[in-house]
Amino acid sequence: MALAREENSPLFAGSVAGTLRLIFYLALAMVLMVLDHRNGWLWRLRYNAAIVVEPVYRLAGLPSAGMRTLSVAFADRKLLTEQNQRLREDLLLANAKLNRMAAVAEQNQRLKELLDTQRSLELNVQLARVIGMDMGQASHRLVLNRGDRDGIKQGQVVIDAHGVIGPIVEVLPTTSVVMLVTDPNHAVPVVVERTGLRTVAFGSRDGGQLSLPNVPMAADVKAGDKLLTSGLGGRFPPGFPVGEVRSVGQSASGMFLEARARPTADIDRSEDVLLLHDQAEPAGPPPPSTPAGPPAALAPVSGSSSASPPVSTSVASPATPAAAVQP
Repeated sequence: MALAREENSPLFAGSVAGTLRLIFYLALAMVLMVLDHRNGWLWRLRYNAAIVVEPVYRLAGLPSAGMRTLSVAFADRKLLTEQNQRLREDLLLANAKLNRMAAVAEQNQRLKELLDTQRSLELNVQLARVIGMDMGQASHRLVLNRGDRDGIKQGQVVIDAHGVIGPIVEVLPTTSVVMLVTDPNHAVPVVVERTGLRTVAFGSRDGGQLSLPNVPMAADVKAGDKLLTSGLGGRFPPGFPVGEVRSVGQSASGMFLEARARPTADIDRSEDVLLLHDQAEPAGPPPPSTPAGPPAALAPVSGSSSASPPVSTSVASPATPAAAVQP
């Protein structure tokens, strides 16, 4: 069956004019293709058209690009916030560890100083830790974690690596109370290390200092003098540092000099202290001293007595003539 020819198509019309028109179009297309291949006219046209159309593309893509930018910005902000929070936590943890390490190092240094003090002085001591403090105006006291169950006795002296802290004034089953040397109700016999002057150092109410109110007017006491325990009274063993003189002035009565001293012990910073026990007294009389012999140059050489003959001398009596003396 023959295909029906479309009546309204001018290109495939059966007339001669339609055939010539088709040939003309085909020839024109071939000429344009050759010219475009040689001169690049179509590429230039596309290039110029792209310049004109590109802003339209950019304008059409602005909403989607803006949404992507916002989503990335919010995501990056959230990520940066989380990272910043983690870094802050890590920094706080590192600072806490560093502070803890510094505190442990300082504590180890203090324990080392206490141990060196014990070894250098060969003391019979017991280590205790400070668990409480009362630094009011009327009393200066410390609470230790040692008590009657640990063998602590009232009157024991407490020291640290730098000096005397004070005596034990109250003993409980598991704790004990120390009266500091700066307590207003405390007094300790001291001696000035430089001159040997003996006096008494009292506690004071102003700033944890020591007061020496009964220094003679003619005494040689000046700032920088070291105060040591004198041993008088039998409570404090002699030779332990107590304080250092800071100032010397005339007392209120005008009859004595009054000196102010700073305690040698780290009263407000000590965490570990030493409790002195009574030193054991030697049993029995002291050992006899070794008699000193003649000098080594005059001592007889071992075995020389048999080699040399003994020398015999006779002392003549008054009645014996001189000729009777044997050489």
